[in-house]
Amino acid sequence: MAFAWQDEIARRVRGEAVRDAPLAPRTSIRVGGPADLLLRPADPDALCELLRAVREMGVPLSVLGGGANTLVADAGVRGVVARLPPDFPGEAVEGERVLLSGGAPTSRLAARAHAHGLVGMEFLSGIPGTLGGATAMNAGTRLGEMKDLVERVELATADGTGFVPAASVGFGYRTCALPPGAVVTRVELRLRRGDVRESAARMREDQARRRLSQPLDRPTFGSTFRNPPGDHAGRLIEAVGLKGYRVGDATWSDVHANFVVNLGGATASDVVALIRLARARVLERFGVRLATEVRFLGQFLAGELEDAPGPGPGPRES
Repeated sequence: MAFAWQDEIARRVRGEAVRDAPLAPRTSIRVGGPADLLLRPADPDALCELLRAVREMGVPLSVLGGGANTLVADAGVRGVVARLPPDFPGEAVEGERVLLSGGAPTSRLAARAHAHGLVGMEFLSGIPGTLGGATAMNAGTRLGEMKDLVERVELATADGTGFVPAASVGFGYRTCALPPGAVVTRVELRLRRGDVRESAARMREDQARRRLSQPLDRPTFGSTFRNPPGDHAGRLIEAVGLKGYRVGDATWSDVHANFVVNLGGATASDVVALIRLARARVLERFGVRLATEVRFLGQFLAGELEDAPGPGPGPRES
């Protein structure tokens, strides 16, 4: 029976299950096809049951958080796409430590921190998505990174949930090394006491700077490439003449050359074509091989991603 595995997973896992669910509206760039099954587990136990079910049945699993830094293939995603609810139980603030759900929006951290007189998370003010995704990608700006704040990470696996210290997840530049098959359920961060008004003012200033220097008025997944050592990807893309260059309804932004913008009807193939072209031109002119920050999710055409290495598919939040 064609949908037997979907029926079985929906039966076993408590939560909301939707077949052939559109994913484009659930990503910040608004591109891509549907998921065979989109499932929102009701709680951590349901998530662990989902991880057991897909392991036993051999069904692919991906985890989608806020959909930032994610490009979904035009053909969609086979298997299960899981989205964590924003309110997994156990959130708390104790002293200078804040424990929040991996499915919570990044904006919640500032709200909870400021309510308790805590500061230090200002760099997250302009980063969209969820805290689980921000942790998995070691999201950051020139002001800081998640690795500067994370004390512990609670992970769900097919065998249950448990905390691991931040040192064990291998934080690197815009990445971390979560154990295979693990999903971030909660994140504990250490902040510090400080001037909340000053913190809020710094966040407003950073957001204003971003509005002037980034195309935040159109769908985009943020920075496309990681900055190579000692340089900036946007500068390199502009230097090879691609700022404002368009393929279909996708274009390298004329505000910031490291941002791909969806002009309204872009496809994943349009976006990949821009990425491949930029990597080829930058490599040819400067000898620099740009690596993507983007997570590629789903069934891309054969050879489409050969020149676009970066974070790949798997059960990690984004």
